[in-house]
Amino acid sequence: MTHMTRPHHPERPPRGIIWSDLVALSPWAKVKELMLPLPWLLLSLTLYGTSLWPLGGIGSFMFFLCALRLNHEAIHGNLGLPRKGDNLVMHVLSALMLGSNHAFSHCHLLHHKHAMGPGDCEGKCGHMSLPQVLIYGPRFPVDINRAAWEGASTKGRKRILIDWGLALGVVITALLTGSQILLLHVAAMSVAQCLAALFAVWITHQGTHDSGVAARSQRGLLARLAYLMFYHREHHLFPKVPVSRLPVLADRLDRSVAGYAARRKPVIGWLEPRRFRVEP
Repeated sequence: MTHMTRPHHPERPPRGIIWSDLVALSPWAKVKELMLPLPWLLLSLTLYGTSLWPLGGIGSFMFFLCALRLNHEAIHGNLGLPRKGDNLVMHVLSALMLGSNHAFSHCHLLHHKHAMGPGDCEGKCGHMSLPQVLIYGPRFPVDINRAAWEGASTKGRKRILIDWGLALGVVITALLTGSQILLLHVAAMSVAQCLAALFAVWITHQGTHDSGVAARSQRGLLARLAYLMFYHREHHLFPKVPVSRLPVLADRLDRSVAGYAARRKPVIGWLEPRRFRVEP
């Protein structure tokens, strides 16, 4: 019996934790969340138009990271917007990231439902080794789009088609105009999509199957540099809590749930401050 077929018992949300007060965002918090990727996008595009264009890759990497966070919040309805607003955010980001975020949304919600078990198309790369996930990377978006298309409703397929059309429009515009800025952006987003399996899934799930924890969770500077996306265990346990509030939730869980902190698996343990380190 392989890891994809044997019974899987994911971690469940502990009872008695107050979390609903963390859900609502202030108007300013909503604006900050919606604008989060914009400075990095502008920085990368500006650099791509200069002789310093290689440095634009740093801006593109950070843009993709922040766009993943924003898209992730839209998937879970955590932006305080009507659902039409969430869908609009995903469409715009699909054009900028050159991938269907509605396809990713379909598979991500299944990822939460099946949690690294059978039926989790997104999470299957969490079972791989590092070399395996790097080789698999370019195929990951293909598998996600195929699985989403096969499983989506008619309305879901229409949204995926819109995403594909918007992304293709950006690529065609870059090719027809020959714009260095757009061509470099397309190249950077293509590489990012091929690395999404590594950075969006594997890094927070590798080694957690049948470990008793829902995902890895980081504390300290690395968690902040990753725009709090490494508080992934807390997200899986309470997905309606916005990412910006996950550190508060993590502190409550560490303090209130017996054994919670001791069982935590950090993303990169040696990069945590000593006060947060989990002893083996």
